[in-house]
Amino acid sequence: MSYPNATLINYYHLCHRKMWLHANHIRMEHTSEAVAEGKQLHEHAYPQRAERYREITLDGSKIDFYDPYNKVVHEIKKSDKLEHSHVAQVQFYLYLLQKNGVAGATGLIEYPKLRQTQTVYLEETDLSVVESWIQDIERIINSEQCPGRISKSRCQACSYFDFCYAEEVE
Repeated sequence: MSYPNATLINYYHLCHRKMWLHANHIRMEHTSEAVAEGKQLHEHAYPQRAERYREITLDGSKIDFYDPYNKVVHEIKKSDKLEHSHVAQVQFYLYLLQKNGVAGATGLIEYPKLRQTQTVYLEETDLSVVESWIQDIERIINSEQCPGRISKSRCQACSYFDFCYAEEVE
């Protein structure tokens, strides 16, 4: 397995099963209306973005909107319900930037439907935390055993819901 990417970081903070399935090429996002809605929001919320900011790829992770002049990562999210995973994903982007020689970058999570933003920083103490996520992700996704389902209320909106909750008939 290659270096964990930002999607795996996000999934790590949501559900280890979802992360393991995605990392092992079992993908369900194409069946999800929520994922399609998020992509549409991403494409249409800030139409001027593609002209002003750059898309960059670092170590297998794609940052859609990066302002190189102000060193700001812009991440668009549909809802703030899973805010901790959004912050972790942006911190991972900042970690990658720092590892690739871009010090002092910040992140901005934008929730256009809510008309809110959240600034994200990567403090010196966060570096070891991000590295521990990476190590744990590698351990989990390289396991031959898929983690069990977590049975949370958010599972109902997950693109893997049918996969996780389909009962086998004997």
